[in-house]
Amino acid sequence: MMAWRVHEFGPPEVMKFETLLHPEPGPGEVLIKVEAAGVGPWDGWIRAGKSALPQPLPLTLGSDLSGEIVAVGPGVSPERAGEQVYGVTNPRFIGAYAEYALASAEMVSGKPTSLTHVESASIPVIAVTAWQALFDHAQLKAGQSVVIHGAAGNVGSYAVQLARHAGVQTVATVSTGDVSFVRNLGADKVIDYRAERFEQEIMEADAVIDLVGGETQTLSFQVLRRGGKLISAVSRPDQDLAKHHGVEASFFLVEVTSQYLTEIARLLDGGKLRTNVGVVLPLADAREAHFMLEGARPRPKGKIVLAVGAH
Repeated sequence: MMAWRVHEFGPPEVMKFETLLHPEPGPGEVLIKVEAAGVGPWDGWIRAGKSALPQPLPLTLGSDLSGEIVAVGPGVSPERAGEQVYGVTNPRFIGAYAEYALASAEMVSGKPTSLTHVESASIPVIAVTAWQALFDHAQLKAGQSVVIHGAAGNVGSYAVQLARHAGVQTVATVSTGDVSFVRNLGADKVIDYRAERFEQEIMEADAVIDLVGGETQTLSFQVLRRGGKLISAVSRPDQDLAKHHGVEASFFLVEVTSQYLTEIARLLDGGKLRTNVGVVLPLADAREAHFMLEGARPRPKGKIVLAVGAH
């Protein structure tokens, strides 16, 4: 089978498209014939050697995938063979840019029946990140309010939709060109950060979901009520500032499990969430996808997906 391998960390040029033997599923694993693999910024960090986790080399890039289970390892029900699934490969977030990939059986679930494999592969990490930020970490409930920074991005657009579905009032900050896009996703208030200062427009929010970091994160402490929560998926917030403002502030890494994927698939199939695939490339063009991640090639908004069957 063909797979995208990294033997040394570095720029997209280090990626090699190579022939590998089919992997064999171990305990708790399934072998998936990959139909599509999602491309995310974390794939670029892993390739560059900037992963938050130890990543022994060589490795196969990629985590998000959608496809069919073709074999199961010990401890996995044989009835799962033939199941159409989506999810991520494993806690190290590697192995998906390939014609066949091993995945933890606990990190994949039945794919949304209303979506293609390409659409399904665009979802797992970003949708579960949005869910966990809103409901596990910020613990938001209907009637509360949340500020979502970077609301037009891949995680942000799911956060806006999930918050709206849960009855949470959303204030979204975006750049000028994304105002109507985010309003259409259901944001209650949209602030163009190029034209307005969000910290002067918002008061007493219950939570902030920070998908931007930097000065945006620092200024966000001002808009929270005492006892509110600042949750960042990008960088660790300043604990002295949190104490000064009387709020909780934390950073988290996503943990994708079948349980979250099943719930998200139900919302997608029920028409409550929309996906946004920006560009689809054949698997052989994964290096091109990484040039897009680096900003070295133009790319539309939305998720980059590799279609494995495409040539």
